[in-house]
Amino acid sequence: MLDHLVYAGPDLAAAVARVADLTGVTPAPGGSHTGLGTANHLADLGAGMYLEVIGPDPAQPEPLAPRPFGIDALTEPALVAWAVRTPDLDATIAAARARGFDPGDPREMSRETAGGETLHWRLTPPAAPGSLRPFLIDWGSTPHPTTRGLPSLPLLMVTATHPDPASVHTATEALGLEFLVRRTEKASLTAALRTPDGRQVALS
Repeated sequence: MLDHLVYAGPDLAAAVARVADLTGVTPAPGGSHTGLGTANHLADLGAGMYLEVIGPDPAQPEPLAPRPFGIDALTEPALVAWAVRTPDLDATIAAARARGFDPGDPREMSRETAGGETLHWRLTPPAAPGSLRPFLIDWGSTPHPTTRGLPSLPLLMVTATHPDPASVHTATEALGLEFLVRRTEKASLTAALRTPDGRQVALS
């Protein structure tokens, strides 16, 4: 199932402000990814899903490697990636490879929350920007972010466009997912969200 959507920007505060201006909901501080040079804010999308707003962490030095999700190359915030949750990451990777899609090797990740707690999880590497192939995440024994009282921003629908929809469907079908991708010249993700005042807005 969909775990979270990734909204990334070259300036974290500006990305959070854009979400707040669009929806009337301000994502809550999540924490810092030590060593990656990033930090995030989160909002609850409903049904066990959330929105991650991520960008450079001003409290960290420049990382040794490029920041994830192509953040260093972004000129404005954008919905850049999506994650699929699995309770058994290794088995899901093996099954996907058997069906013709290699999600990559899993890696250990962690984040320091604003309250000083360290959260741990495992994931596969996010795909190259613009590929729209999902990455996989396994929270293990760590409580899911949606259990932490995040501000609510219900997700209505996710749509996608790509110059080669079949390249995306190779991944989603191997993972047993249904995901409609329209053919256009530019790859994009768009999330339809319901605001607290009942409006429907698009985050892309």
